[in-house]
Amino acid sequence: MKIEGLELRWASLPLVGAFRTSFGSESRRDLLLLRLVTDQAEGWSECVAMAAPVYSPEYLDGAAHVIEHVLFPEAAALSDPDVHAVSCAMQRFHGHQMAKAALETSFLDAELRALDLSLARYLGGAVDRVASGVSVGIMDTIPQLLDAVAGYLDQGYVRIKLKIEPGWDVEPVRAVRERFGDEVPLQVDANTAYTVGDARQLAKLDPFDLLLIEQPLPEDDLLGHAQLAKLVRTPICLDESITSAKVAADAITLGACSIVNIKPGRVGGYLESRRVHDVCQAHGVPVWCGGMLETGIGRAANLALASLPGFTLPGDTSASDRYFHRDVTEPFTLENGHVRVPTGPGIGVTPVPEILRELTTETRWLPANG
Repeated sequence: MKIEGLELRWASLPLVGAFRTSFGSESRRDLLLLRLVTDQAEGWSECVAMAAPVYSPEYLDGAAHVIEHVLFPEAAALSDPDVHAVSCAMQRFHGHQMAKAALETSFLDAELRALDLSLARYLGGAVDRVASGVSVGIMDTIPQLLDAVAGYLDQGYVRIKLKIEPGWDVEPVRAVRERFGDEVPLQVDANTAYTVGDARQLAKLDPFDLLLIEQPLPEDDLLGHAQLAKLVRTPICLDESITSAKVAADAITLGACSIVNIKPGRVGGYLESRRVHDVCQAHGVPVWCGGMLETGIGRAANLALASLPGFTLPGDTSASDRYFHRDVTEPFTLENGHVRVPTGPGIGVTPVPEILRELTTETRWLPANG
C-alpha cells in the first residue's frame, strides 16, 4: 500500500445538551478527524482527545501536533506501511496513546477497505449487534436526573450509567432505584473523583445492587483500588487506569478490578484493545466498551470492537442522537436496546460530505513525501 498523504480535519459539533462529569462540563465536541489517502483506499479515523487535558494528559491540538510532526512522518517512511508495521514503528515514542490510536485506525481502515474486510470480522467479532447503555451526566437537581433517566429508558437503553462525584452519589442512585426499581441495570462512574479515604461513603452504594463502580480513584492508584475492592461489595471497574494489556493484567492480578472498560483511544488503538480483551477473557474478567462522545466514525469502530465475545456487559455505544443533533456520518439508531455493528469494509462508514463541510473549521494536508 503506497501512502499519498494524510488530511487532518478539525470540526466542532454542538451536543444536544451539556454533559457534565466530575472533571468538567461540555456543550460542544471539538473533533480531530483523520483521512489517510493511499493508492488502494482511503481510511478514516477520529482522535478522541478532549480540547483540554482533563480526562488524560492528551489534548486535541497536542495530538494533532504529534501526529503531524512525529507519528505520521515515521509511518510514511516505512517501505511496507501495513497497520502492524505502523503500530510497531510508533511504539518507540512514549505516550500519546490517543494520537497513536487515531493514526493506527486510519491505516487499519484503509487496509481493510482495500481487502474488502470489515473491522468487526478482522477483530473476531461474534455478533451483529451490541447491547447499548447510556451515560447520564451530573445534573443540577434530582428531578432533572429522573426525567433524563426516564427518557433514556423509554428510548430502550438497556443499562443506565450515572456520573458521580463527592456530594452527588448516594442520593441520585437512591432516587433512581426508588423511581425505576431494582430491575434496571445500573452502574456509576466517578472519573477518579474519590480517594481511598472515601471508602465508607462509596460503601453506602452497596445496597443498591449496582453492576459496578467505575474508576473511583486516580488512574495511577492500582493499590488503592485493590484496597477499596476489599472494603466495598460493589465490583470495581477500571477505566482511566487501563492503558495497555500489561496494565490490565497487573490490575487483575493485584485485585484492583473485577471488570474492565476498554476505550481504544486510551490504550493506543484497536490492536491493543483486542489484546486487553484477550487478557481479560483469559482471566474471566468481563469487559465493556466505553465512549468518548465519538461521532459516527469513532462509534462505528467501537461497535466492531464491542462485537467481540468478551464484551458481555452493555457499553456506552449509544445511538447518535444521544449526543448530536446531526452526526458526521449516517446516524446510528437504537433498535430494541441494541445498535447494529457495521458490516461494510473497514469501519463500515464514511462522513456525509455536505455535513462534514459545514462542520469543518480547518483542514491540513500532510503529503507522504514531507
